[in-house]
Amino acid sequence: MKIKYKLKKLCFIITLFSITQITNIAEASMTNEKFYQFNFKTINTKKELALSEFRGKVILIVNTASKCGFTGQYAGLEKLYKQFKDQGLVIIGVPSNDFGAQEPGSGEEIIHFCELNYGVTFPLTDKEIVSGKNAHPFYLWASTKLGLLSSPKWNFHKYLINRKGELVDFFLPTTAPESSNLTDKIEKYLQEPAE
Repeated sequence: MKIKYKLKKLCFIITLFSITQITNIAEASMTNEKFYQFNFKTINTKKELALSEFRGKVILIVNTASKCGFTGQYAGLEKLYKQFKDQGLVIIGVPSNDFGAQEPGSGEEIIHFCELNYGVTFPLTDKEIVSGKNAHPFYLWASTKLGLLSSPKWNFHKYLINRKGELVDFFLPTTAPESSNLTDKIEKYLQEPAE
């Protein structure tokens, strides 16, 4: 009787250990994946925008909104893009209606607004969910990589990816595109070689 009990207990421990190991491997796999595995859809054509197209670039991902107190950052983002794009910077705007329902428009309305008011030329994706469990896979990955505190809490949250496809930093909406805190980091990663 004691042997049966010990065998059952041992089987339970082995099963629990196996489940834990599988979970740990899955989590490690998720955190080791790189930025290039993800796709968005383009705002105008709804075609796949494979982020692997930007391999070797420094990338700033920003969740945007047209009716936000930070909407004026579009101008700073466009200026930043023009300043550094020839050196390898790509800015990708991800319109989202997650915060304060401040991006209610259609893709066509968003493009018109951005071009007319801010002359935006950097790529924009289709509207996406960027927070919570239903967030776009890139945003779920980003919060796994840098922790929950790094996930967007409002519009114009920024993620920085280096030339190797590694998520290296995040910036709160209050960090303006012209901020030296952001531009210094961009310049630093632009100077690093691609993988």
